[in-house]
Amino acid sequence: MKVKTILNVGVVSTFFVIVGSILMIVMRGAPTRASAMEVPVLGSVPEFSLTEANGTTLQRADLLGKVWIASFLFTRCGEACPLMMQQEARLQPDLPLRDDLRLVSFSVDPDWDTPKVLTEYAHTFGADQSRWLFLTGDKKQVYHLASDGFHLAVLPADPAKEMPILHSTKLVLVDRGGAIRGYYDSSDPAEMQKLVRDVRQVLAERS
Repeated sequence: MKVKTILNVGVVSTFFVIVGSILMIVMRGAPTRASAMEVPVLGSVPEFSLTEANGTTLQRADLLGKVWIASFLFTRCGEACPLMMQQEARLQPDLPLRDDLRLVSFSVDPDWDTPKVLTEYAHTFGADQSRWLFLTGDKKQVYHLASDGFHLAVLPADPAKEMPILHSTKLVLVDRGGAIRGYYDSSDPAEMQKLVRDVRQVLAERS
């Protein structure tokens, strides 16, 4: 009788040890998975005040409370910008249709890219201008925003060349507080898929 009791106690003890070990593995693994899903904070967007394609003034404060995807372009760009615009246009149906999500494109050729020119350009690519903003304004401010704010390359080139302005074609994810959360190669489909996933994650964060 004592032997059976000892055996039963041993079996029960072994069972709880196994269950406890499994729970510990799960609990230890959970933070690792959660950490892998986190979208890091990489910087902060500085103040700006520019003109939107509809003629209104848009400032950094107007985007607080919204998640947005930033890009830099110019309408006279021969190849890189149209390809980037096509990628962004394809993103539109994949992104959640929400009032707190925007695409924001800054012109690095503001002397040429007037609000009217930007509006026509937006229509060319089927941009939904209720969700996709196109900004122009003071050139020094735009260049400061690109290089010192977003840490993206932007450099005037030889005006005689096909592309008079050199600039990055990366897309940048910005959260509700104006913090930069990610950079994405607009020419890489896998990066665009990651951007959509990260957008959803950042949208789900508490403000």
